[in-house]
This record gives sequence, C-alpha cells and structure tokens, in this order.
Amino acid sequence: MRFLLLLLLPLAAHAELIGSVDTAFKLIGPDHKVIVEVFDDPKVAGVACYLSRAKTGGIGGALGLAEDKAEASIACRQVGAITINGALPRQEEVFSEKTSILFKRQRVVRMVDSKRNALIYLTYSDRLIDGSPKNSVTAVPLPASSQLSVR
Repeated sequence: MRFLLLLLLPLAAHAELIGSVDTAFKLIGPDHKVIVEVFDDPKVAGVACYLSRAKTGGIGGALGLAEDKAEASIACRQVGAITINGALPRQEEVFSEKTSILFKRQRVVRMVDSKRNALIYLTYSDRLIDGSPKNSVTAVPLPASSQLSVR
C-alpha cells in the first residue's frame, strides 16, 4: 500500500506562492493574510489554477498550529497549448494542501463536462469530523479540436 502511495505522489500538484496581502495586524507573529498560489494541472498541460485563501497568522500561525479559515476562491485558465495526457477520470483530486495541524485540507477537484467540452475545477475545505460547504468553482473551455476522453 505504501508503495502505491509513493507512486501517486508525483501526480499531485504543488502550489507556488504568487503573493499575499495582510488582512489583520498581529502584534506577535505574522499578520493574518490572504495568499494567492498557482499550480499547474498535473494531467492537463496548458492549464494553471490560481487559488486564493485565508492564512492565519499570530503565534499559532507561525508555529503551524493555527487552523486556516475555510474560505477560498479559484480561477483556472488556459496558459498555453492544452495537451491532455490520456483519458481523464470523470472526477479527480488535482491539489490538496493542509490548512491545520490536524485533519483539515484545502482541496481542488477536476471534473469533466464532456457535453460542453470543458474542465471544471472545484475548491473546498474539509475536516475529518465537520467539513465546510464554502466552495468556489471555475471552468476551462477546451478548443473544439480537443476532444475529451473520459474513463
């Protein structure tokens, strides 16, 4: 099982920090922020997703003990020639990042809309016990010459 998980690790997208803005001053530790990150879809070359989300500051944030709020927004765009590497699953997680020390993650799931020849990206936050319904969605229409193959 561990071997299988190690094989899947390279397929996970990693975010690059684009920038941030302070939203609340903290006397000790970093300020609360909204950060903007970008990641490339690991199976669809030419599509990048920009994710903005809250980042908790203070002492807890500096030590990695604080829990970030479940508020995020996503915008995915075509940034080059779109190349799809094989058939895509109808729904697949393409990004996941911890937002607390225990059991909370910000996730991005790609969904395929074959009828409209588009890729849909949904971001949401989940927790082991109690997730959040707060979410954001974006779509990337594909050129007519790119036909989606779904498995």
